[in-house]
Amino acid sequence: MEYKIKEYRLEKGLSIEELAEKCGISRTYMNLIEIGKVENISTKVLVKIAKSLDKKIDDILILR
Repeated sequence: MEYKIKEYRLEKGLSIEELAEKCGISRTYMNLIEIGKVENISTKVLVKIAKSLDKKIDDILILR
């Protein structure tokens, strides 16, 4: 699955490290999520990412 995380992260002026810290996950894991290399992200992590970016989960998902 693809996400619009990087786009929104950059809009907020956050580094990948800062977003990962806000979400309680590693920078490496956040990077893998951003580049679409993680197949099954937990809903809990998606909610944390969306909240950290002031977005809804639907906003960060790219549905194809």
